Amino acid sequence: MTVGRVEGSARRPPRLVLILSENWTLVSPRDPAALVRMAVQAEEAGFDGVMVSEHVVLGPGSDSDGAPANPRDYALPGNQDPATPWPDSLVLLGAVAAATSRVRLIASAIIAPLRHPLLLAKGLATLDLLSEGRLVVQPTVSWHRAEYEALGVSFESRGDLLDEHLAAWGELWRQTPASFAGERYAFSDVYLEPKPFRPDGPTLWFGGRTLHERLLRRLVSNGHGFNPLGSPSDDDLARLRAAMAEAGRSMDELELVGGTRGRFPDATGVADLGRALGPVPEQLARGFTTICIKPSQFLDDPAQVPAFCRKVVASLSG
Repeated sequence: MTVGRVEGSARRPPRLVLILSENWTLVSPRDPAALVRMAVQAEEAGFDGVMVSEHVVLGPGSDSDGAPANPRDYALPGNQDPATPWPDSLVLLGAVAAATSRVRLIASAIIAPLRHPLLLAKGLATLDLLSEGRLVVQPTVSWHRAEYEALGVSFESRGDLLDEHLAAWGELWRQTPASFAGERYAFSDVYLEPKPFRPDGPTLWFGGRTLHERLLRRLVSNGHGFNPLGSPSDDDLARLRAAMAEAGRSMDELELVGGTRGRFPDATGVADLGRALGPVPEQLARGFTTICIKPSQFLDDPAQVPAFCRKVVASLSG
């Protein structure tokens, strides 16, 4: 694999995030400690963060659109075998927090409606405190109806449930005692301790396949980052910029998260890293400041991860 420096990438190098989820072709799903080692290697190479996504369970319909032609490709809505391994994201990031000192711990995405806000607020606060403020949380409603049904949660109400989570977290992380009265969740005079490391709680990202109005409101009201699934249009970014300005906020307050996607030569081979990094300068020119990359798209040998991380850093260093 030959990787050259990406020309014209930006005056300021992007923040780099190593995706730890979805690497089952690279390391055994029965070896989550290997993912912790990868996080340490990414930190040593100069990466800014590591990312873990989640499902609690998968069920019928998770593979309704068929499996990816190459198993190294991204797990997306409708292309996941029900047996796809998804380690518990907060447990895994807790282990990463203990093994690292600098990289951000990005929980993307946390399917908030599948839990009670008191339980989730507690876990997130503890992890943020344990990591001394390195936690980034991307709350989402996700897409898999069978997962909601298995946990006895209304799939149709998932958007309302997430909005109440966000409101409840704000009370729980800032107030003692805290009270909240929503249509679906309510509590009064509860003491959630310890509080997060940061007074306002963990950094919050939001994302989705489209910039729908509800997502736009969450970004403007609570967001510190926008991590879309796919590439948002110029019109979407203009809408976001206008909404932020109307709320008295600057786009400089919002981290724009992009990424790479490997193009595979066939159903069995790995992708070329240089080709995948080629579109990064265009993303940076559009205002994106953070780039995510999944190592298993480019490697089949975990021993190559440290060198891979160093090559990515060198290629995007300016």
